[in-house]
Amino acid sequence: MHFRPQGRDSRDAIESQMKANQDFFIGAFDGTKLVGVVVASCDGRKGWLNRLSVDPNCRGRGIAKALISKAEEALRRRHVGVFSVLVEDSNGASKNLFRRCGYVELRDVVYYSKRDNEQI
Repeated sequence: MHFRPQGRDSRDAIESQMKANQDFFIGAFDGTKLVGVVVASCDGRKGWLNRLSVDPNCRGRGIAKALISKAEEALRRRHVGVFSVLVEDSNGASKNLFRRCGYVELRDVVYYSKRDNEQI
């Protein structure tokens, strides 16, 4: 995962995104402690699940699956029915999780990116 604290992951950028799409920032709590998060996004036709993370001490409880489900629900409310995720090839646990949640790995797609600068 590439963290861009001076760009898209800056406090200002996240606050702006949260104001525009409050329902896309989903947290899982154990009491008052935040133990998992996912951030959804969409372009109007395809939804993305981003930054899925669960506290290592809380894994194995179904939290990640619940977060995925909640993100999909938020996207469906926007009439989005295609859900996508990028997972690093070395992250076997995440790959297995998404397979168990019904996601299909597409090996014939190559992801390209062009950036005005490395922080966005």
